[in-house]
Amino acid sequence: MMTGPRISSMFVRGIATGMLVIAATGMVAGCSHKARPKLDLAASKVTTIGVNAYLWRATLETLSFMPLVQTDSNGGVVVTDWYANPRNPGERMKLTVSILDQDLRADALRIAASRQVSQSGNWVDAPVQAATVQKLEDIILTKARDLRRQTLVKG
Repeated sequence: MMTGPRISSMFVRGIATGMLVIAATGMVAGCSHKARPKLDLAASKVTTIGVNAYLWRATLETLSFMPLVQTDSNGGVVVTDWYANPRNPGERMKLTVSILDQDLRADALRIAASRQVSQSGNWVDAPVQAATVQKLEDIILTKARDLRRQTLVKG
């Protein structure tokens, strides 16, 4: 049985793999020749929702492989259900992502993670390493910045 740091890094690798699949899908979808409306996207507060649209979209894309229990675009909250990586079914994670601002800033994103491990057929709470949450925040922030950059280049 694997222990803490290794399990957490497997979870983050699963997220990174999921993002690569999403990115590849997005590239194929981007090959369309439909004219897109021109948008003035210089400001980071481009949204009809209550939070930064880039952070919101990046969060949904990053967590798309996990079952979602709640999404509130006005309040900026995404709550997942328990997710177990098929490669490590003895561990599962649950996330709550809160987007706190309309600006695209690192402090506008907060993630709370819960982790459980299977022991004798029962799920038991286990600690989540801070590095796991930090890595997930970095992935979402990087994706949000990339989305903003892509939008500004196309615009």
